[in-house]
Amino acid sequence: MALTEVILREKINNLGAEADVVKVKAGFARNFLIPSGKAYEATKGNLRQIENLRTSRAKRETEELNKAQELATKISRLKPKFTLDVGKNGKAFGSVTSIDIHKALEDKGITIDRTAIQLDKPIKSTGKTDVEVKIHADVTTSVTITVAASEETAQ
Repeated sequence: MALTEVILREKINNLGAEADVVKVKAGFARNFLIPSGKAYEATKGNLRQIENLRTSRAKRETEELNKAQELATKISRLKPKFTLDVGKNGKAFGSVTSIDIHKALEDKGITIDRTAIQLDKPIKSTGKTDVEVKIHADVTTSVTITVAASEETAQ
């Protein structure tokens, strides 16, 4: 199992971010990373160019963090409301899931990954609930969800 060092040009999941020097299997580097332009060999000349990649990486990460913080402030201001049908005993028919919350945020013009909504289990009770939303590795916010009983079945 021969390993070789490569310098990544872009972020690759489970491997590293741009300007990282990583050891990978020689075949993976030779057949995928280098031909697709995602990495290049870690030669002495290329190692000198790492500083340029690191500055562009720092700039990109700063921009991503700023965008994530702006998005977090927008999300924290929202207060989506949902209505559930409730039976005579007060038991809810249905629930509010992360998909429902995701659709409510999209209706307000906020596009995030659905998996960013940290909802352990569906909300089946009426009232207010704070749901955590992880936008970025360093940015987490919460959105207050209000669940009300539908009026025609609550009587």
